[in-house]
Amino acid sequence: MDQTLRLLHVVPTYLPAVRYGGPIRSVHALCRELAAAGHDVQVFTTSVDGPSDSDVPLMTPVDMEGVKVTYFPSRRFRRLYWSPPMGRALAESTAVYDAVHLHSVFLWPILAGARAARAHNVPYVISPRGMLVPELIRRKSRWVKEAWIRLFDRHTLERAAAVHATSAIEAQHIRSFGWRLPRIAMIPHGVDDPPPPSDAPLSPDVASAISGGPMVLSFGRLSWEKGLDRVIAALVEAPHVRAVMAGDDAQGHAAYLASEAARLGVSDRVTIIARHVSGRDKEALFASARLFAMTSLSENFGIAAFEAMRRGLPVLATPDVGMSEIVRETQAGMVVEPTPAAIAAGLRAMFVDPQLCCRLGEAGQRHVIDHYGWPAVAGRMADLYRSIAHAAAPRGAA
Repeated sequence: MDQTLRLLHVVPTYLPAVRYGGPIRSVHALCRELAAAGHDVQVFTTSVDGPSDSDVPLMTPVDMEGVKVTYFPSRRFRRLYWSPPMGRALAESTAVYDAVHLHSVFLWPILAGARAARAHNVPYVISPRGMLVPELIRRKSRWVKEAWIRLFDRHTLERAAAVHATSAIEAQHIRSFGWRLPRIAMIPHGVDDPPPPSDAPLSPDVASAISGGPMVLSFGRLSWEKGLDRVIAALVEAPHVRAVMAGDDAQGHAAYLASEAARLGVSDRVTIIARHVSGRDKEALFASARLFAMTSLSENFGIAAFEAMRRGLPVLATPDVGMSEIVRETQAGMVVEPTPAAIAAGLRAMFVDPQLCCRLGEAGQRHVIDHYGWPAVAGRMADLYRSIAHAAAPRGAA
């Protein structure tokens, strides 16, 4: 019989702070499935939700679908998620766990979790969650991040029992730093099944967006890393294609996208829904789309694209998207170079051929159902935890 594990996950933010995108949901889905398999799963996180805080009890476990989540306050240095109460709790309780899983880099809770795990000889896994990409580091807060890496994160990663990557592209990015890393375990995110049909009314902005007929959909955070301006530029050379872009806009990027659409003369074919979209609204957007576009500058996995595939939509992706290798291998869409001309050619080829889109979408849907269910992914992660727990030094060893 498989060993039941006591697991601690440390993550800077957690549900209901959905503004932070797919990783929040994927971490909870992993924890939920591990708990459903019988493991004791605890989460230490903060209550930070942008400039405010989630409406959650503090410093007492909250049951969320079988996962025991403890939220800690962050009063100062909130951009680093600094939380002395979390630090004290980690120091006091980490010893009882078989393994610790740290999600993210560049942030204080990961540093504190790693230190506590090492102090108690508890092995830890670290998931960079797509943040260790040299190009993205160069483009945003380069000097701060490079200093943090030298002072903290390199040491944290090199002393981990394993580093978790969700795709071959992410693993390649991590290796490119040239550090003395432990093994890199490549385990993908899982994908939830679509929810049951709902009779809830559509929001007016979504109803308006889908009233124009088939479109290419981009769904997720609206931020510069997502490369949505590439889709807008491609519309100039794809005159019959309409695009809908939906997602949280914490960085105010929607205004830039709208200005680009106006500058290029395609505003009448670009709809931007700058807010969190879920439930019936989200399903309506997927159902009305002809294909899904993910043209990110870098994407360690691409959860939203996998959600689209699960619903039978073909995907147009660029090579820096982690799941592009799967799109190519399973013929679930097209992988094109990240230029307006190449993206436009892909959009034209797919958008004008509904039967092609149907065939590609069905291939992707079969692959996701067969290989990316959360129970199977959680089982692989549990095997990783067992392997590092078995290999760890005895408790109390130097």
